[in-house]
Amino acid sequence: MPKHKEKRRSSLTATVEECTRRDSDFSDNDVSEVDSNISDVAEDTFLEGEDAILDSSELSDPAWEPGTRTAEVPEDTDEQTSESEPDTVPRQARGTPAKRARNRGRGRARGGGATTTAETGQRWYDDQDPDITPTQPTFRPLRNPGSQLITIADYSVLDLFQLFFTKTVLQTIINNTNEHGRAHYNKPSEPWTDITLPDMFLYLSIVVYMGFVKAPALTDYWRTSSLYSFPFTKKTITGKKFLTISRALHLSSAAEDEANERKRGTREFDRLCKIKPLYIEIREACKRIYHPDQHISVDERMVASKARVIFKQYIKNKPVRWGFKLFVLAESRTGYTWDYFVYEGKSTERTGKGLGYDTVMKLVNPAILGTGYKLYLDNFYTSPTLLRDLYQQRIWACGTMRINGVGYPKTKINALDSIALRGSIRWLREDPLLFVQWRDTRDVFLCSTIHTAHGTETVKRKMKDKEGHWSSKDIPIPPAVKDYNQHMGGVDLSDQLIGYYDVLHKTKKWYKTFFFHFVDIAIVNAFILYQAQCKVKGLVPMHQKAFRETLAVELSMVGPQQSTSQQEHLEPHHRLVHINDSGERTSGRLKCRKCHAKTPVKCATCNMPLCFVANRDCYNEWHRENNM
Repeated sequence: MPKHKEKRRSSLTATVEECTRRDSDFSDNDVSEVDSNISDVAEDTFLEGEDAILDSSELSDPAWEPGTRTAEVPEDTDEQTSESEPDTVPRQARGTPAKRARNRGRGRARGGGATTTAETGQRWYDDQDPDITPTQPTFRPLRNPGSQLITIADYSVLDLFQLFFTKTVLQTIINNTNEHGRAHYNKPSEPWTDITLPDMFLYLSIVVYMGFVKAPALTDYWRTSSLYSFPFTKKTITGKKFLTISRALHLSSAAEDEANERKRGTREFDRLCKIKPLYIEIREACKRIYHPDQHISVDERMVASKARVIFKQYIKNKPVRWGFKLFVLAESRTGYTWDYFVYEGKSTERTGKGLGYDTVMKLVNPAILGTGYKLYLDNFYTSPTLLRDLYQQRIWACGTMRINGVGYPKTKINALDSIALRGSIRWLREDPLLFVQWRDTRDVFLCSTIHTAHGTETVKRKMKDKEGHWSSKDIPIPPAVKDYNQHMGGVDLSDQLIGYYDVLHKTKKWYKTFFFHFVDIAIVNAFILYQAQCKVKGLVPMHQKAFRETLAVELSMVGPQQSTSQQEHLEPHHRLVHINDSGERTSGRLKCRKCHAKTPVKCATCNMPLCFVANRDCYNEWHRENNM
């Protein structure tokens, strides 16, 4: 060896000895020959750029070494001895913590996750492992499920609608609207005229009509051109009166608004004060007239609006991104809206268990519903804490779940991996909870207190073979997934029925948006009651569009029937007056609504400028065409 290398090696050796020397190293009597040889070998290895401890194959740590996926003994067979288990099963899989190597090198640790999972003893089982079949709940509703109406009675479409919008409710709206109109729309040139109950029926008739006959603007329904011909609206109510009611429509009284406004900035302030009278009445009517069947679901609903109010919501991935959020409890089979409430923002009365937990506990009340119900939820609401608390109240539940949610099993032993085939099932039970993983086009994660882990059910899926050919194959599906797909869509079905012919139209006042939505809820629930009535009597029900058409016609007829002034012939009450009282022939003339020529006279009752001359009798012709 050259002298400069030998010198460098001796200096390096001295440096190593200086850095690694301990107090116990000065006792030569305590160092054995074997230990001395080991130290020499370690020193030579270190000088060559290696580590005798870290690179040794004799020292291993099963706590961080990956274990092979093998079958395990389930937790209910703990009395079996360890000799009966295969030697290839890692200690972590059998629920016993592995020993840590005393001389683990720095940077070799894999974290505490594997050790924690091993200590819990949890693992995912597959469809070859048997699972228990939970005892199915005994369904004990407080009332007979379905319609609470007299089955042998004949209810018209209007009668069913008035179960929700009763005359008392309408009279409250009329009083508040007149009060608001006199305060804000009473002008000297055009004094406010109080609306009556027949006027409100006619107004609702046109509101329903606008749901299935769409026009770009409200004024288009009363245009007289050939492109816009809507004789029903012109025959039912004048455009001026309709727009006047729409502008002055108010659901709460001025005294209530003033008292609530004084509470602004305090906890007693009610954000929903302007809709409270109708809001409470419709909720109570929905629960009073109908009782849901065993399968129910809870989900949110968005009512489109861009009004400037603090509890308006924005949800990026929803079809309706801007609007008001309602939490709804609906029957899975029919989509009947049984209960709901408006989300007002962060509440001060929170349990600390999440908004989803508080929402479900507010809507699902066994004291009103009964016990034995099967509730279906999406991943916004589902949590092990919620399902356990519902189970204590004798309400069974099933829902999709987020794998990063609180309470979801963190173990990865035998979980679905990248090589798992389509239709693969993994499950884990923590009584009374069952966690299920199922692979379809993507992985599905559910939690349930109702179902067993796997069964004999299958579902058809189109799959591509190795040669690239598509074929339909049957793959296993967990019972929880199958029932979830069947019963979760109650709120979605209700939204679908509302969305076909919704009466909602743009308005600047947020409380009017809720008025139109409450009308939609009443119509759809009345339509479901009508279907139940036809089923009992063995009749073929009409579809929803025909139901709404019938309702619009019956509302338009009940108005004149309740008005004594409209029961008489209307022609003697129409008065022809001059538009301008000055007497000048050229000033104060307007276009005739029929021939569009200039005319100085109008019908005072209809407020329509109409010609009344020898060769143009538009006044009488227009009234005859509109049955006036």
